[in-house]
Amino acid sequence: MLNIKIFGIVQGVGFRPFVKNLADDNKILGTVANRGSYVEIFAQGSDFDLKNFLHALQTKNPPRSAILKIDVNHLPDKNFPDFQIIESVHESGDIFVSPDISICDKCAEELFNPKNRRYLHPFINCTACGARLTIMKNMPYDRERTSMSDFPMCDACKAEYFDKNSRRFDAQPICCNDCGCEVYILGKNLRGHDAIKFARKILVSGGIVAIKGIGGFHLACDARNFNAVQRLRNSKIRPTKPFAVMFRNISAVKRECFLSDAEKLFLDSPQKPIVLLGTRNWELGTSIAENVAPNINKLGVLLPYTPLHMLIFDFPDEITDFPDALIMTSGNPSGVPITIDDDDALKNFDYCDAILSHNRKILLRADDSVMDFIENKPSMVRRSRGFAPLPFFYDSKNKKSVLAIGGELKNTFCLAKNNLFYISPYIGDVSDIRTVEVLEKSIKRMENLLEINPEAVACDLHPRYQTTALAEKISKELDVPLIKIQHHYAHILSCLAENNHHDEVIGVSFDGTGYGLDGTIWGGEFFICNEKNFERVASIKPFTQAGGDKSAREGWRIALNFINLDVARELHLADEKNLRGVKFLLDKNINCVRSTSVGRIFDAVSAILGICKISTYEGEAAMRLQAAAERSDKNFRAEFKDTDEIIEEILNRRLNGENIFDLARFFHESLAEMTAEIIFGLSEREKIKTAALSGGVFQNSLLSSLVMEKLRRRGLKILRHELIPPNDGGICIGQAIFAGEKIS
Repeated sequence: MLNIKIFGIVQGVGFRPFVKNLADDNKILGTVANRGSYVEIFAQGSDFDLKNFLHALQTKNPPRSAILKIDVNHLPDKNFPDFQIIESVHESGDIFVSPDISICDKCAEELFNPKNRRYLHPFINCTACGARLTIMKNMPYDRERTSMSDFPMCDACKAEYFDKNSRRFDAQPICCNDCGCEVYILGKNLRGHDAIKFARKILVSGGIVAIKGIGGFHLACDARNFNAVQRLRNSKIRPTKPFAVMFRNISAVKRECFLSDAEKLFLDSPQKPIVLLGTRNWELGTSIAENVAPNINKLGVLLPYTPLHMLIFDFPDEITDFPDALIMTSGNPSGVPITIDDDDALKNFDYCDAILSHNRKILLRADDSVMDFIENKPSMVRRSRGFAPLPFFYDSKNKKSVLAIGGELKNTFCLAKNNLFYISPYIGDVSDIRTVEVLEKSIKRMENLLEINPEAVACDLHPRYQTTALAEKISKELDVPLIKIQHHYAHILSCLAENNHHDEVIGVSFDGTGYGLDGTIWGGEFFICNEKNFERVASIKPFTQAGGDKSAREGWRIALNFINLDVARELHLADEKNLRGVKFLLDKNINCVRSTSVGRIFDAVSAILGICKISTYEGEAAMRLQAAAERSDKNFRAEFKDTDEIIEEILNRRLNGENIFDLARFFHESLAEMTAEIIFGLSEREKIKTAALSGGVFQNSLLSSLVMEKLRRRGLKILRHELIPPNDGGICIGQAIFAGEKIS
């Protein structure tokens, strides 16, 4: 007899019924059970049958599963009458929680089959799809430990649940129209199909509907209706930040966007992230309303990933001209995490024409994941639904447990144990006290779910961050060490973690804001480092930021550091009063700080070129500058210059009337040349042939491609991000690695 322990994503993906059917096919007797951190099998049979069974376990496993390790031990035979799925027994150990999984093709087919008993059921699911992380209370994954425990199965669902030949054999969220969750319109006596039809009528007539999904509410309207989109912008107080668009299907996407095979693979994957796609005929305009993603050449696109989404698009009612593209943006007030319950929805979405909700509780928020592509490979922008909390493996001597709080912006946190690093779903910007409360609650829920009791807490160095204050509070409550780590070093460590790299690298960390060891603002840094320590060996040329937090939003303030008042007036950077006021601050060094932020350099150049002088959302100036650069058809042979010299040349060319798109391209080429030359010099001096690129600026696909092309020509190895965001949404894993080294 074999005792087989299987570690990985083997809970919530139909693994136990798969094992049961496989055992029966191979004449195996025994049992299978969830043990919290793994699935355990006792398998008894002939040597030949056991060999085939063990091989099939690893080669025919369910498509949503992921086997990381199998332990096999020989034991004396027992008297098993057959092969059974037995009651789950909890044991401690490494835990692997399945993320939420988009509706599978078979369930989608049944959803619209009038002969199927789950016809038009908004919560149809099977062992291969449906809610997982967002409905789980704790492990092991069984119905009574999820929010589906509120819905007892009917006799028909019970029969399928216990039928080993059914696709819903042992499917924990199983339900149907008779026994499952129900959708309804808040404030109206409309439930079930009537609620869906009501929401469709509002959307087709140009209205706004809040829709409760797997991990929170979305706000939806017709993406081709300019007035509807503008009303949503005005109501949400979101002047220009791009909205995500959910298309009915791939065909609708292709009519509006360019779509490579690699992009399609992720767009239509079980994770169904938002994918940033280039838009067709950007200059001429598309049928998507121009105010959906103003001034940029990419559109955030996603496909329906729940049965409710599919029903919104294709419910069989009297509406025949329903839009094939809907705005589907996160339902939250500005700066606050996504809304998950009815009471908050009523308070937050009073401007909506309807709120379509349901009675399945969301226990852990999960916003949509967002992914870009660089050189036809993924570049994660926001890692959340579909991906979190799948762990990353980083081979380290430290086996102790760590909680890393993460960054102030784009917050995610990390729980680490036994070389496994679990990054949470996206939380948001922790500048609002409500977000801090959500972060603290989410940490406790994830600690409980993953059974991790932190032996250290890690956070950013910045003394005034809300995340720093929370880390100090938690470390005191737990009576464990608090370990602070420099922001940009954490960025590089997150890149090393994703690539499981341990040797020294030349780390290049470009972003907007980070607290430096010298008390200045860093953000254009070159390090020699590994997971144990770092040395800051170079940076971009320091400049002065005037005006505190305003300088991060108003790029013209940064630009004024590089130009005189007369030129600023000629470029119409700001009105006279503001120009004189900021110049006074610069001259007197009042409310000023020295900075090496590459993000702010992007803001300055964007303002000088007249592309974006004031950002209404983080990264707007840089995104619009990249979009402008990609409209140029010129390639420049840039020479090595520091950032002061680059800006001076751009300014002179701008005053001489050169095309701003060409100048935007010249800036990217020049910055890439400067970056590569500094790396080459450090490589020759330090005899290091590997460069790690991290920080939010490296979300810029044009700059990243230019830098990597130059490095490859000189034979350097490049480490970059693919599935961990290079922005602040990824620094928590870098913090966790550093803290682990300190306490090991």
